[in-house]
Amino acid sequence: MPQSLAYYGPHGSRRWCFRAISLLIASSVLATTARAEEPAAPEAAAPPYTQQQDVVFGQTDGVALVMDIFRPTGPSSGLGMVDIASGGWHSDRGKIEDHKKAQMYDISCRRGVTVFAVRPGSFTKFSALEMAQNVKYGIRWVKEHAAEYGIDPDRLALGGASAGGHLTCLVATTADDGDPQAKDPVLRHSSRVKACVAFFPPTDFLKWTIMGKLDLNQKNQIAEMLGNLLFAGGYRGQSREEIDQQLLAISPARHVTSACPPILLIHGTADFVVPIEQSRIMLAALQEAGVTTDLVIKKGGGHPWPTIHEEVAVAADWLDKQIRAEAPAPAEAVPVGAGQ
Repeated sequence: MPQSLAYYGPHGSRRWCFRAISLLIASSVLATTARAEEPAAPEAAAPPYTQQQDVVFGQTDGVALVMDIFRPTGPSSGLGMVDIASGGWHSDRGKIEDHKKAQMYDISCRRGVTVFAVRPGSFTKFSALEMAQNVKYGIRWVKEHAAEYGIDPDRLALGGASAGGHLTCLVATTADDGDPQAKDPVLRHSSRVKACVAFFPPTDFLKWTIMGKLDLNQKNQIAEMLGNLLFAGGYRGQSREEIDQQLLAISPARHVTSACPPILLIHGTADFVVPIEQSRIMLAALQEAGVTTDLVIKKGGGHPWPTIHEEVAVAADWLDKQIRAEAPAPAEAVPVGAGQ
């Protein structure tokens, strides 16, 4: 563990929180540096998919939104998954490479699942709520083009890790039915999915605890480090009430209802970037709402861990079971206590 994360002195918990969220946001830079220093890997066998890069699925504020599409080379199951390629709320090709290393696309495509790796944009341009909207548009786009890719639009999965896990939970808990009168045919589709998996996701920024304790000054630290994720141009100048409202707005555990899709959470006990309590908070909210859920705990797992492909396979099994299940009768959206 980095020495800076092990320091607990006067105000140690605040320093821990500040540095932990800094690491979460900076993880994309660190990962890119690490990839550049890695030795060349031996030539591998052909992957079980074809990869279509940089497919434009939308545009906002003059910025193109893109995804990579991984289609199985073997028989297709007719199932699809939207993978949120985001880490530290930063989205670039490096995140797709990270997911390749985790064998996400290999494992999914070997099962006949077509994967749509959506890049929702980065915090330097978009807020968290805007990135969630970009993901929702990506889901709608996939449904609009479902016949082209041979998938069932009503049996989509959604997943991501870290910031991608946060966006997965936020999209799942704030999904909508679309606008049947919209001029854009994509917007006529719902943003709802059949099931989700979220690896080590932040879920409640108003209950960000360190060692099980809540520091009353943490929200200032969190707001400062989240920066543009809360407000365009940062949080400075905003009132305490406005900051709390935005922290609540981007906290998926606060938006859970009985209409949420099944969600699998996966978290390591040695995660010093996103505390495992964040998954436990989400688990409790989902259970209270009667939503199908589970938490897979990786003992000693960090952010992430070297053998994460094993948990990716576990997630694939769980998603396959949920997606293939017959859809239950629509549930009335009943909010739970976490959102109070």
